[in-house]
Amino acid sequence: MADGPSTTYQQLILNTSLVCNDPRHNIASRGVWLLDNPLYYSTPLLLMQLSIISVSSVLIDFCLKPLGQSSIVSQIFGGIIFGPSLLGHKDVIGTRLFPARGTMVLETTATFGLMFFLFAIGVKMDSGMMVRPGRKAMALGVSVMFVTLALTVPLSLLLRKFVPMDASLASSLPYIAAAQCLTPFPNVAILLTELKILNTDLGRLAISSAMFCDVLGISLTAVGFAVLQSSSEHPLTPLWAVLSSVALLVAIAYIFRPAFNLIQRRIPQGKSVGELYINAILITVLVAGFASEVIGQHYVLGPLVLGLVVPEGPPLGAALEAKLEYPITKLLYPTFLTSSGLKTNIFKIDLHSLWIVGFVVLFSCLVKMGAVMLPAHYSNIPLRDALVLGLMLSGRGICELVLFNLWRDAQVLTDQEFALNIIFVLAVTAIIAPLIKVLYNPSKQHIQVKRRTIQHAKRDSELRILVCIHNQDSVPSIVNLLEASNATEESPIAVIAVILVELVGRSTPMLIAHHHQRTLEPSTSRSGHIINALRQYELYNESCVTVQSFSSISHFETIHDDICRVALDQNATIVIVPFHKVWAIDGSIGSVNRAIQGMDLKVLDVAPCSIGVLVDRGILTGSLSILNNQSVYHVAVIYIGGVDDVESLAYGARMARHQNVTLTVIRFLLFGCDNARERKLDNDLIDEVRHANTGNPRFVYQEEVVRDGVGLAASLRGLEDGFDLMIVGRHHQESPLLVGLGAWSECPELGVIGDMLATPDLGSTASILVVQQQRVGGKLVSRSMKPVVNDQDPKLPGQGAASTPPSNNNTTLPIPMNRLDRQ
Repeated sequence: MADGPSTTYQQLILNTSLVCNDPRHNIASRGVWLLDNPLYYSTPLLLMQLSIISVSSVLIDFCLKPLGQSSIVSQIFGGIIFGPSLLGHKDVIGTRLFPARGTMVLETTATFGLMFFLFAIGVKMDSGMMVRPGRKAMALGVSVMFVTLALTVPLSLLLRKFVPMDASLASSLPYIAAAQCLTPFPNVAILLTELKILNTDLGRLAISSAMFCDVLGISLTAVGFAVLQSSSEHPLTPLWAVLSSVALLVAIAYIFRPAFNLIQRRIPQGKSVGELYINAILITVLVAGFASEVIGQHYVLGPLVLGLVVPEGPPLGAALEAKLEYPITKLLYPTFLTSSGLKTNIFKIDLHSLWIVGFVVLFSCLVKMGAVMLPAHYSNIPLRDALVLGLMLSGRGICELVLFNLWRDAQVLTDQEFALNIIFVLAVTAIIAPLIKVLYNPSKQHIQVKRRTIQHAKRDSELRILVCIHNQDSVPSIVNLLEASNATEESPIAVIAVILVELVGRSTPMLIAHHHQRTLEPSTSRSGHIINALRQYELYNESCVTVQSFSSISHFETIHDDICRVALDQNATIVIVPFHKVWAIDGSIGSVNRAIQGMDLKVLDVAPCSIGVLVDRGILTGSLSILNNQSVYHVAVIYIGGVDDVESLAYGARMARHQNVTLTVIRFLLFGCDNARERKLDNDLIDEVRHANTGNPRFVYQEEVVRDGVGLAASLRGLEDGFDLMIVGRHHQESPLLVGLGAWSECPELGVIGDMLATPDLGSTASILVVQQQRVGGKLVSRSMKPVVNDQDPKLPGQGAASTPPSNNNTTLPIPMNRLDRQ
């Protein structure tokens, strides 16, 4: 018995490379002018390595992005390039840029990056969704994990028994097979974020399933690692290891979680988090990592669980994410990925071992997709979507790398098995990301097969307006617009309000359906003020108006999916989105949000109904309300020609029936040029509106004859302060009036005329509503102004059967609503 440990120690010494450092030169260099080689010192060597890793990752990512690759592929591939597999095989790279004596410092730096990155991931995770997933997500999570585990591990045992292989692969193959059942949330969240499909229906379902899998995976991994790290000399050691892990988790849940909640409550509304709190939490992360190592767990367990108990979202979660975003996510986290590539040596791989591990990985991917598609079939998910969902949950990433590095350090994996696993993580991710892009196009789910326009709506039908609200200062102008839309008992208005909240401090996008109540509630939250203002408008128009409110918490790059999805589900007739510029009280531009502009352009491309972009200048006129007959609302419709102007005219015609609205239709005609066919169509449309307003003293029609674009611009300048709202189409029919004007356009979402009206140089105080009529596949719909007389909405030309019938005002979206509004 005495010789056993000694023999093991001698074997360990024989298999270990010893690196000696000169104690006189170990930290900082004196510089090349004093004949020092900076690469011989740890600090300049580390800085050079971090610089190479960052630059190479950015360049490789830039090259691979057009191929639909994830950033994790670029970062791992960058490490492989400089590792012993490629350039590191040469002495100039392997011994000078990434020498063995610098490995310890680089990996220690990467360790801190990984620890704080997983802490940030935990902060952004919704812990409630982990323990209270929906039935569908739970069924998918259980099926994915246990079916894959039940089939893949026995396969590895059969291969080990019947297929010749070397001893190291035979011992590690069951571990490799077991790792294939993991479906970690960070992998799925990072993949879907980069593919910009995180807040689609499938994306939300994949996130929920992955979160539930994490509950199972973290528990099994923690127990397994406690047993693996414990010595077998004493039979109670594994028990103590498990109990100490449980004690750490209990301490985090019942000591630190209440402390974090107390900090959250002590932060005043709208105020930033104090530096003292941030520093204390970051120090706690280090303590949690140290405690994990003391009890024999991996150092990421404590920080990850600690992140889970931090309240996600603003203010605390958002402040922590802002502090960690660039130094950790953009610098130190890629260092860990690259360091995994640096350890990958393809020259250690035997081809016979390659096909064995490849067969196991391929089999596990097929089993995992099958384990998703089977319950998805019974959940009425289409086959194609089920396949895409299986691909989403088969993604590989950071969590597998952590596990394989852990097993490599514990000598569960040799260099060959480690290299094989890294290569297959790279290969699977490189294949899955482009496949998802090819198979899944979220914009197709917004295609509407019915006309949803104001022009084609029946005269006495319900007008369903979806308004997107980002800034609560714009609420008075939106209420004026809604009130001017003339809600009556014969032709009511259904308002669907979507409050836009940028996703900060959390990973999971949320679409929240607020409770429908017809009374005002005391609320200090931003969304509460908006909802109360809309309820006040609803109460004033009792029996004529219904309001339903949603909050979309998402990245502005993908928030258009939520807008279009609500518009489709709620059968909206028109969607009103905000303009990306906000006016200051002195008439200048107060703020510019380019993310809002990108959102507007995407909504204009894929919306299932008509769209209006509202340029709000209400602050310049004091946002006078037309509720309670406080003021007269002056509206102008600018008419040049085209289906968008027809939609604008239809909206203005509805407003003309309101007792507090005066409508002026201004038609611009080109001097000396006449297209008989187009002129006749326009005449018929305008004559119909004029006939409907016969005897209405609040309706005015006027024609302006201009010779060219200069004359048109001059006429528009003459409309500076005569109106509260000007409605104009986004696109117009081809006309010499518009030649050359588009070259000066700065905002494509407004079109030529809308951009001219919205420029601060014009000096106008009127708000602008730029309207685009519903498009289907990029094509325009009919210009006929005649109302639909049958009871059914007409199907668009070339389209199939009608979609889902209109829902009632209290319908909520068919996705998990895991919490009510807490902003």
